[in-house]
Amino acid sequence: MNIQHRLVIIGTAVSMLAACREAASKKKKEEQRHTSQYTFSTVVQEPLSSSIQLPAVLDAYQKVSIYPRANGFVKSVSVDRGSVVRKGQMLLQLDAPEVIQQYYAAQAKWLQAKADYAASRDNYERTVAVSATPGTISPHDLEVSDAKMLADSAIMNSQLANFRALEATRSYLQVTAPFDGVITERNVHPGALVGPTTNIDGRPMLMLEQEDRLRLIVQVPEIYSAQLTDAQKVSFRVNALPGKVFTGTISRQAGSLNDRFRSEAVEVDVYNPDHTLKPGMYAEITIPVSGSRQAMVVPATAIVTSTEKKYVIAVRSGVTHWVDVQEGNHHNDSTEVFGSLQPGDKVIAPATDDIKENTGIE
Repeated sequence: MNIQHRLVIIGTAVSMLAACREAASKKKKEEQRHTSQYTFSTVVQEPLSSSIQLPAVLDAYQKVSIYPRANGFVKSVSVDRGSVVRKGQMLLQLDAPEVIQQYYAAQAKWLQAKADYAASRDNYERTVAVSATPGTISPHDLEVSDAKMLADSAIMNSQLANFRALEATRSYLQVTAPFDGVITERNVHPGALVGPTTNIDGRPMLMLEQEDRLRLIVQVPEIYSAQLTDAQKVSFRVNALPGKVFTGTISRQAGSLNDRFRSEAVEVDVYNPDHTLKPGMYAEITIPVSGSRQAMVVPATAIVTSTEKKYVIAVRSGVTHWVDVQEGNHHNDSTEVFGSLQPGDKVIAPATDDIKENTGIE
């Protein structure tokens, strides 16, 4: 082999070596670019105040189905659907002549028993007065007089109880409103036979609802229920009245969770003097929540959601670790999380499931 051929071979080898070095350098630069593409965020511990929006429904503050308590015919109906009534106002009147006659008969029996008792008591008092003179009244006669008085007293009380029971039954013939409200349903008319055992297709005679004060009922998820307080101000919108915002205060909480939905029923008292809102309307309520002092806050992009779990990718000693978390409040681009994290931990944000666990990160 001549010198020229040797030089060609040597040049080729040098070129190949340079190409290999260049490829390795290029790969290293690509790897360096790959590791440097991650950005990190520091975990902080603080409550994240926010607000939640939940569906709700308006209901009457008081609602009652009015059924008959005595058998009779409907004599008159003083109200109709939509009537505004006051407490104690006559709603309808029933006609039951037999009840009226039984009432008067019971009254007469009570008055008779009352007179009999008065006579026996007077006789007993006279007998006691005469027995003060020795030998005038025998002890047996005195005992008979006392027993007669006690028996008449018992009969009088029995007749009085019967009279008062029929007096109450008579009062059932006049049906009055138990509170201020609006008649929202009417299912009877004059002449109809009604009674406790008479079925009007399973419906009440009347339905009365209080509408100047309403209950806004919302189911609050378990994670937020502990963050609510009584008298807390809330706002809500009604689908039927777009553009209007209403306010109210949290008045009561159920104190237990629904087994099916894991939520707590919360009621908001809503004053409605002009009857703008109506029971049955659907609403969207906005509730401020204070957040949890034990929560860690990370960027929302740091949370990876898979089909199995939610986690963040923490970097500790240059190695990635998947840390399972549960989400809490959200505000802007920050999220509360609960898991095995400590304040000051570094997490990758944004993170994806392409970043594997136990991967070295420089």
